[in-house]
Amino acid sequence: MKKVLLSGVVGFIIAVLLLGVVGFVAAPRLMILEDKSPLGFEETVQAIQDSAVAHGWKVPVTHELYNSVNKAGYDVLPAATIELCHPDHAARILQDDDARIVTSLMPCRIAVYETSDGRVIISRMNSGLVSKFFGGLVTEVMAQASADNEEILSAVLP
Repeated sequence: MKKVLLSGVVGFIIAVLLLGVVGFVAAPRLMILEDKSPLGFEETVQAIQDSAVAHGWKVPVTHELYNSVNKAGYDVLPAATIELCHPDHAARILQDDDARIVTSLMPCRIAVYETSDGRVIISRMNSGLVSKFFGGLVTEVMAQASADNEEILSAVLP
């Protein structure tokens, strides 16, 4: 009986450790979504900005990260972060003290970067998945923002 119990405990511990390793390895690919753009770098950035505005979102700023880094003396490939804001979504979060915890994730960001082999990649946080960790209003708003962002990207992605 003790041997069976010990085997069960050891098996449980091994299963938990394996699950932890799988989660650790898989988490980055689950938390960040990436797609290859069929357009060039500048065209992708412009298409995302135009689509965001057409879908009722604001584009407060686009950070041309590569220009800042190049000015500091480093040679890097093109990379930009496009900030997207939807005032209705933002207001719902900012009007609720419990929801304000996700303020550091605002506004939504979409990154576009070029790889050394010439591919143009669109990257963004999987906010639909991340939102599930919060529940309530945060889940509702972030899930809607995530769906909106995917709709915005549909103008670029096939």
